[in-house]
Amino acid sequence: MVSFPDDLLEQIDTHARARHSTRSGFLREIAERELAAEAAQEQTEIEALLGDPVRLGGDATKLIRQDRRSR
Repeated sequence: MVSFPDDLLEQIDTHARARHSTRSGFLREIAERELAAEAAQEQTEIEALLGDPVRLGGDATKLIRQDRRSR
């Protein structure tokens, strides 16, 4: 169970009605949007920390097959 102040519930209900949605549907939409935005921001931060990938050249598949054959 989640509790909200009455004035906030009124605002939520107003927005939900304007979107032809229910309170639950509206809150679910907001939660999904916020979680997706947070995940995207985390991904951006991780990519910034890691920097560009280092290209070492070569064909990994070919190298793995050669290694398997040599055993």
